[in-house]
Amino acid sequence: MGAVASLVADLPRIAEAQVAGPDLDARLAGADRPFVMRGIAADWPLVVAGKDGPAAARSHLLGYARDRLFELQIGPPGENRIFYDDAMALNFEDRRLPLAEAFALIDKAEAMPSPPLLYMPSIDIAAFFDGFEDDNALQLGGRSTRDGIWIGGRTRVAAHNDVANNVAVAAVGRRRFILFPPGQFANLYLGPLDHSPGGRPVSMVDFADPDFERFPRFRDALDSAMVAELAAGDALFIPALWYHHVEGLDPFNVLVNYWWNDEPRWLGHPEDALYHAILAVRDLPPASRRQWQAMFDHYVFADDRSNADHLPDNARGILAPLDAQQAQKLRHYLLRRLSQ
Repeated sequence: MGAVASLVADLPRIAEAQVAGPDLDARLAGADRPFVMRGIAADWPLVVAGKDGPAAARSHLLGYARDRLFELQIGPPGENRIFYDDAMALNFEDRRLPLAEAFALIDKAEAMPSPPLLYMPSIDIAAFFDGFEDDNALQLGGRSTRDGIWIGGRTRVAAHNDVANNVAVAAVGRRRFILFPPGQFANLYLGPLDHSPGGRPVSMVDFADPDFERFPRFRDALDSAMVAELAAGDALFIPALWYHHVEGLDPFNVLVNYWWNDEPRWLGHPEDALYHAILAVRDLPPASRRQWQAMFDHYVFADDRSNADHLPDNARGILAPLDAQQAQKLRHYLLRRLSQ
């Protein structure tokens, strides 16, 4: 049994839902817990091609590829964890090359006893493939999604979260997901916010060899963890902000995912507010910081929204519920202030 498999052996399995294609839209509406959908993409041409082996899957993908340079992350031999090195630099280098050349390197690595880390992350499907989404699609209703494809070998992606909802489809090979609720971020010991392997802060815990002396609260995180193993054609819904550790279990793996947010597009990005708060609030003297914390609680986090009840409706400004026009005015104000 592999090290990560040993870690998750006793974890509860993520719930499964019987979802046919046309029912997916309704099943996702308001969903706030992860669930697995077995075989929902079993008839995709890519899934069918992958049954004939990695070479057939790669050939199938090449048939859609645009004449562009693709990103390929290359790490040292014997490494499968997309992470940092001992000096906290990223443990891979980025190269950009045609898809056929990237696939030639992956093909060659499959025959090596200790292959290098080779990974192609978050390729924008619409920008890099022509017609793929017409042939390999999920019925997601009217959702406006960002669609990506992830290609690699037996890679491990450290636990991280995304700010969008996600349906992840194992199209070729098997994938193991370990999920944690959003509130477990402190117990996952996240790395730097502004320097990470994939643009998202990742857990510093090595799930293949967790150091419980260095990361003792990771045991608490495991108490709320759950796991799913997807075969080709299966999919997993991951709600926004849930942390997920992702592992490709076969010599060649392809994942297709769909991201979307239910909130209006004109709202600001909460993570931008976090970064700005670090800039403007975190390093203030303690007394001043506590005062601003009370202000944030009053104006931002209060649930009763009564902080402007004493004002006439036409004088509440940004204290009133935001609409697209007010959001645009607020955005312009912030841009002016940040540029000073």
